[in-house]
Amino acid sequence: MQTLLDKSLSSFARVDLLQGPTPIQRAARLEHLLGLKSRGIGLYLKRDDHMLIGGGGNKLRKLEFHIGAALEAGVDTIITVGGLQSNHARLTAAVCARLGLACELILTRAVPKNEVEYELNGNVLLDQLFGADIRVLAGGSDSLAQADIRAAQLRDSGHKVLVIPTGGSTPLGSLGYARCAAEIAQQETELGLTFNQVVVPNGSAGTHAGLAAGFASLGRGTSIVKSYSVLSDRDTSAARTLKLTGDALTLLGSDANVAAEAINIDGSQLGDGYGLPTPAMQEAVRLMARAEGLLIDPVYSGKAFAGLLADIRKGHFRPGDNVLFVMTGGTPGLYAYRETFQA
Repeated sequence: MQTLLDKSLSSFARVDLLQGPTPIQRAARLEHLLGLKSRGIGLYLKRDDHMLIGGGGNKLRKLEFHIGAALEAGVDTIITVGGLQSNHARLTAAVCARLGLACELILTRAVPKNEVEYELNGNVLLDQLFGADIRVLAGGSDSLAQADIRAAQLRDSGHKVLVIPTGGSTPLGSLGYARCAAEIAQQETELGLTFNQVVVPNGSAGTHAGLAAGFASLGRGTSIVKSYSVLSDRDTSAARTLKLTGDALTLLGSDANVAAEAINIDGSQLGDGYGLPTPAMQEAVRLMARAEGLLIDPVYSGKAFAGLLADIRKGHFRPGDNVLFVMTGGTPGLYAYRETFQA
């Protein structure tokens, strides 16, 4: 049955990059190892790393709407920005390759790491394989301003250009995760259960904001979504997420009102900063790999899963609860962090 959210989303141009819903699977061995099974608590994984283009990941959901709008406008060149190991940049390059669009990436050294693997492996290697034109700036540079300058140059020479900000986290891009909220609700019906909490990492805020806007539109409120900030401190992340949630709801034509206290963000897992390893992240990545044979990245899902593990161990969930952890992809980044995981 089509919901009002489905109807609102259908009015936006979108290119199909997912080729169907991503699966939800039960983490049965993790439930056993963490003592959840005996307490009647269910742990499930939303496999947003399980996508067919470019190595997969959450940014594809945002790109569905950005690229849909670009194709509708006759754009021939996409420029986007991010850190050197940006997952969003990698997937933008992959999508452009798939659709025959020119792609330029303006990347900054946002993380104080200079190991060979970080400089040349992981997402950087894949950006090159996908044929993107790459420019690297010093840390602290205004990459978006440089992208706008480059876009103006290209337009002067007759090109139609779209500049996509960091992570694709605009109100339009966030609709990708509003659509994911509708997808999760449908999968709940199919599985015969309800998720009490949906857990994600929070970087540029589009994933959390989109899910919050989607669940609010479905009448379930925004506090069902909990994120762990991996880019900024808790208060900065909360302010960014609140604004983006409201803007996404406005775009959807919803009059739902979101209170600041209903934006559920935990800042405990940031550590020394964006992209910098923590012992809790390392444990979380290893546990997921050794318990379920699944890979999560060290920058986003690794820290978010570390936060979820801390909540589980503190007894935050009650018997009968079901928790959904969204695996947002980014696994090519593991190869840029060899020295972190290999003794």
